[in-house]
Amino acid sequence: MNIAVTEGLALMPPAFELGLDVWSSADGTAGSATYQGAANAAIVPADQDFGACLELTKTQSTQKLRYMGQTPILPGAYLRITARIKAISGNLPIVRIAAYAMNASGHVAGLVERSAEIALESYGQVVSVSAIVGTGQRVGVDMPWGTQPSYGHFGIDLTGANGGVVRIDDIVIEDVTEIFLRDMMDWVDVRDYGARGDGVTDDRAAFIAADNAANGRMIVVPKGSYLIGSTLSINAPIRFVGTLVMPTAARLSLMSSFDFPTYAEAFGGELAGLKKALQALFAYTDHNSLDLKGRRVEVTEPIDIKALAPDLSSFSNRRVLRNGQLNVIDGAVWADTVVTSQATYSISAPETLTGVANIANIPVGARVSGTGVGREVYVRAVNVGAGSLTLSHPLFGGAGTRTLTFTRHKYVLDFSGLAKLDRFNIDDVEILCNGEASAIMLPPSGQMFHVRDCYINAPKDKGITSIGTGCQDMLIDRCQFLSNESQVPATQRVSVAFNVNANDTKIRDSRFVRFGTTMILHGTGHLIVGNHWFQGDEETNGARIAGLVFTQTNVQSAVTGNYIDNSVIEWTNEYDPTPNFGNEYSFGGLTVTGNTLVSLDAAPWFTWFSIKPYGSGHFIHGLNISCNVFRAINGEVDRFEKVDTTYADLDRSRFRNIQIEANTFNGVGQFVCNPVFLQVDQATAQTVWTVTPGAYLPFGGWARNVESVLAEGMITNNSGSRVSSMPYVVVEQGAAKQDVTLNWAEAAKGRVQVKIRCDNPN
Repeated sequence: MNIAVTEGLALMPPAFELGLDVWSSADGTAGSATYQGAANAAIVPADQDFGACLELTKTQSTQKLRYMGQTPILPGAYLRITARIKAISGNLPIVRIAAYAMNASGHVAGLVERSAEIALESYGQVVSVSAIVGTGQRVGVDMPWGTQPSYGHFGIDLTGANGGVVRIDDIVIEDVTEIFLRDMMDWVDVRDYGARGDGVTDDRAAFIAADNAANGRMIVVPKGSYLIGSTLSINAPIRFVGTLVMPTAARLSLMSSFDFPTYAEAFGGELAGLKKALQALFAYTDHNSLDLKGRRVEVTEPIDIKALAPDLSSFSNRRVLRNGQLNVIDGAVWADTVVTSQATYSISAPETLTGVANIANIPVGARVSGTGVGREVYVRAVNVGAGSLTLSHPLFGGAGTRTLTFTRHKYVLDFSGLAKLDRFNIDDVEILCNGEASAIMLPPSGQMFHVRDCYINAPKDKGITSIGTGCQDMLIDRCQFLSNESQVPATQRVSVAFNVNANDTKIRDSRFVRFGTTMILHGTGHLIVGNHWFQGDEETNGARIAGLVFTQTNVQSAVTGNYIDNSVIEWTNEYDPTPNFGNEYSFGGLTVTGNTLVSLDAAPWFTWFSIKPYGSGHFIHGLNISCNVFRAINGEVDRFEKVDTTYADLDRSRFRNIQIEANTFNGVGQFVCNPVFLQVDQATAQTVWTVTPGAYLPFGGWARNVESVLAEGMITNNSGSRVSSMPYVVVEQGAAKQDVTLNWAEAAKGRVQVKIRCDNPN
C-alpha cells in the first residue's frame, strides 16, 4: 500500500530552492514566520553532497524548520520523515525530526512530536535523521498519534549551542506503511517462512512456522504446489490458492478451517479434498463433523475409507458427514467384480467356506449367490493362505461342495476395510448413484450407524449394505431411497434398499420407492415405524414380491404405522444351516399393527403377509396382526396371508398365541381373524351341528380350540320345546381339521355364537 499512489496524495515537501516561503521558523501553521528573506537562511545552489540545499545558522535555543503544507495522517498509514544534514562551521548542534499535530480544531496536544536526538560530531559529515509517524502504537513508530490528528507539519529542530552553521538537504516524507503491512493484515504467507511451493521441496516446516507466527491471523497459501511429507496439523485459519501434495498416509488436520471447501481447495479437487477431509475426520477429536457446506462432489471412484486412511482399523467416537451432495460420474471403475469359484461348506462351521478356488480374486464384501444361499449373504473376511472365507450368514442348503458366484458391487462410501466403526452419522446428504454405483457399504462390525434426512437416489444394486454386524443398532430416519428400477416390472428387479444382519435397528419415517426388495432384516429387536415403501409397477394383474423380509424365526420386532404398498411382508429362516425345526424358537415375536396395506392391479393370489419356512416342523408361536387396513384397488385379492410351501409347510398342531383381529378389509375376498367369532344357524333339529370356520382361520390353521358357545335365543327340539342342556364340542374335524362339531344331547335347532381359535392362546 502507498497512499501517494492509492489516495493520490502529495506527501513530499517542495525543494528548498523553489522558495523558503513555505518553510516556517515556528510550528508551520498558517501565518507563522517563514525563512523567506531571513538573515540566517540562504539557498546554496551546488553543495558537493546535496546539490541545491538550505544553509541555516542556528540563532535560537530551539531552531525550528517546519513545512507549512498539511501532510495528511490517515488511519492505518505510516509516514517516515527523513533529513540529511551536515555541520559547516561554528558550534556543533543537535538535530531531531519534529512535527506539529493538527486537526480542524487546531493543535492536538499531548502527543509525541519529536524523535530521538542526534548530535553532529564533526564538520562536513553527512548525518541522516528520521522518524516514523502514524496512527498505531507499533514497534518502530516514533510518533504514535492515534486518529485525532488529520494532518501534521513536519521538519526538524536544532538544539544545543547557538552559532553553528549547517546545510540541510531537501526533506523527504514517504509512505512506509508496507513496513508494518504484515502485522496489519490478518494473514501470514507461508512463503515468508521458507515454503517453496515447487512440488519437490518438503514445505512442512515452513507451514508449521507460519502457523506458530499466525497468532490468530489467517495463513495464506499462494499459488504453487506444496509438498507436505508427513502428517500436518494447522491451528490457525487457512486459505488456499496453491495446492498440497501429501502421501496417502499423511493426514492434514485443519483445526480452525475444517470444512469440505477448504480441503477441496487444498488438494485441487473435490474428490481428493473429500478423501483427505474424511481421513482427518477419523484422526482427531477437535471436530466431530465434516460439513460439505451444501457443495456437490463429483465422485469418479469409490471412496474406500480404509484406502484413504491406511492406519485406521477401528473408530468408536461419534463422527458426522453432513450437508451436501455426492454425485457419481459414470466409468468402468464402477463395474462389478464377478468371480465364480468352487467351495466346500460344512454345517459344523456354518459361517465358513473352505477349499475355495481362486480365492485371491474374491474381495471382502462380495455377495454370495448359488444353490442353498439365502438373500444378501456376503463375504466378511478372506484368508487366502487357508483358502477359506468367512460369511455374514450360514447357508441353508446343507453341507457339500458347490459352485458359487461372488459379486462385488462398488459403493460410493465403502467402510468394509475397517474392522469396526461405531456412531458414524450421515446427515442431510444426497447420494446420486445415477444407476452406476451402490451407495453405502457398512464395516464388518460396529454400532449406531445413523443415516438421517438423506436421499439415496438410483443405486445400481444396493442402497445400504451390511456385510457383518456393523448394522447393530442402525438408525434410518426421515430418508428417501429412490430405485433405479422404477420402470422395471416388480418380478424382474434385483435392487435392495438395505439389509440388516444384527439387532435393534430403528427404521423410521422414511420412504422407499420401487426397489426389488426394500429391506431384509436378520436379528431381533427391530422397530419399523412410520415408513412408506411401495414396489408396484405398470403391469396389470401383476405379481408382487417381498418388500420387508425377516430372515429368522423369532424376531421380537414391531412393524407399526407404515404405508405398505404392493409388496409382501415375508418371514423366513433362510439363514439357518439346519432349517428343520429343532431345539429352538420357531416363528414368533412379531407385531404388525396400525399399518395401511395397499395393492394396485395385483394378481388375485397376491398376499400382504407370507411365512416361508425353509425346513419342516416349524410353527407360529407369538404373532399379533391387528388394527391394520388392507385394501385392494383395481382387482380383488383372495386373502391377506399365506404359507409359502416352496421348501416346507408349517406344523399347525403347534400354533399358539396368534392374535389377528380388528383389521379392516376392502377388496379382499376372505375376511381372516383369530379368534374367529361365527354365527351358526341350524334350521332343522340335529344332534350334531358342524361349524366350518376354516376359511377365516389364518395360514390354513386348524380349528384347535373353542373359547365359547353362546345360544342366541331359545334352542328348541323338533316339537318346539326348549333344549336346556349345552352341547359339547369336538375340534379339528374334517379332512383339513378346520371344522368344529357341536354335539347336543338331543336333536336341536336354533342359533349360537361360537368363538374358535386356530391356536392355543398361550
